[in-house]
Amino acid sequence: MVLLGLVAATVTPVPTTPAALPATSSAAATSSDVAASGAAARGAYLALAAGCGQCHTDTKHGGRPYAGGLALKTRYGTVITPNITPDRRTGIGGWGDRDFAAAMRWGVAPGDSHYLSAFPFPFYNRLTDRDLADLKAFLDTVPAVYQPNRGGGNWRLLAAARDAIAVVATAFPGPRMPDPQRSAAWNRGAYLVATVGRCGDCHTPRNWFGAGEPDRFLAGGTTGSGDNAPDITPDPRTGIGSWSVGDIETLLKDGQKPDFDFVGGAMGEIVDNTAKLTVADRRAIAIYLRSLPPIRSGSSRPPKKSD
Repeated sequence: MVLLGLVAATVTPVPTTPAALPATSSAAATSSDVAASGAAARGAYLALAAGCGQCHTDTKHGGRPYAGGLALKTRYGTVITPNITPDRRTGIGGWGDRDFAAAMRWGVAPGDSHYLSAFPFPFYNRLTDRDLADLKAFLDTVPAVYQPNRGGGNWRLLAAARDAIAVVATAFPGPRMPDPQRSAAWNRGAYLVATVGRCGDCHTPRNWFGAGEPDRFLAGGTTGSGDNAPDITPDPRTGIGSWSVGDIETLLKDGQKPDFDFVGGAMGEIVDNTAKLTVADRRAIAIYLRSLPPIRSGSSRPPKKSD
């Protein structure tokens, strides 16, 4: 794990294949199918949805799943992702449930150092206790790999300091509770967007300190590598106001936009994850996004292929 004073950099946990999912394929399965499966299988689904294996596996250099070592470009500079296999010496095999919860909810490592929010713990703070336990159950099943976490990376000290301030300025309300006035589908979509989807990480603008602007939720921001992320509120001019629920579902499934163009870049990687969601979960996200208040972004351009 890379340490910088009291600030440590890391990222998230997740599988590369849906091997632990229910017998039905993820495309045909429903949210209830996933909920009825075992803890490790439910955790595998959440991890797959979050795309953690993309960050914690150095695929280009033949790295083992979840053993870390990937040089990841972030707004804080280049971060070398850590080993999150259950190896007790170099991974997280020595972590107890409380250690895992502290890291996932509050960004605090077992040694009391603090993670950069390149590891999106502000979003995982909203996970339910059961989902956190399921993620831990899944990670405990990943083959342990002895691979010491290597240092290095290109750090920007000012960005790291601003991140520490942003974390202090960010609300940590805990598990997201359902809205009894809304449908089950809407609540499921809101939960996925707020947690493993982490949509606000890129699509919500940030203030100077790096904290998200809650009054401009999903009105367009920047990716970790500095590229523009478009307005995905239903604004008809700068957002996706002309998109139907079905249009959003199609994009989440195969990356195709209503104009038959395809997303690329960081969003293309996100689609690799959302394509593995159940049909019901993709629809839930679409229903939720369509229900949001439209917010006019500072840019008049619609989402482009690279967004």
